[in-house]
Formats: sequence, structure tokens, C-alpha cells
Amino acid sequence: MTVFAPDGLLTVREVAEAMRVSTMTVYRLIKAEELPAIRVGKHFRIRRRDLTGYLDARVVGQHPVEMPRPGEAEAGGQ
Repeated sequence: MTVFAPDGLLTVREVAEAMRVSTMTVYRLIKAEELPAIRVGKHFRIRRRDLTGYLDARVVGQHPVEMPRPGEAEAGGQ
């Protein structure tokens, strides 16, 4: 039985490989509280959703998608 299957926990090394940076860079992000991590004994684990959120927040060159306000969607089509 896998308890964390949907979200998943990653090691610092796995995060570094996914981001193509050094493990030291990942440790610096954790220490700076830019990348949330869970401390397990002497080691850190990073939730997959936290890594995704960190990366999504740093996307460059895309405009944020604005959701229509209530009432605008109906009025815009008429």
C-alpha cells in the first residue's frame, strides 16, 4: 500500500535531477524557504505538488489567465 501515491515525496537528489540543478541549489532553496520541504530525520523530502507549484510560479513569458467575473460570460456573447 502506497500512502503518498497521488502526491508523492521526492528526495533532494530527485528534485535536483528534475530541475537539472545541483543538490546544493535545492538545499539553498529549502533553506531560503522558497521550496517547501519536510524534514525526515537528517533528510528532506519534497512533495511533488510543492515542486510543481514552485516551478509554475516561476514561468516566464506567459500572461496569467483571467477568469471571467460572474455575469461577464453571459453578457459578452450577446
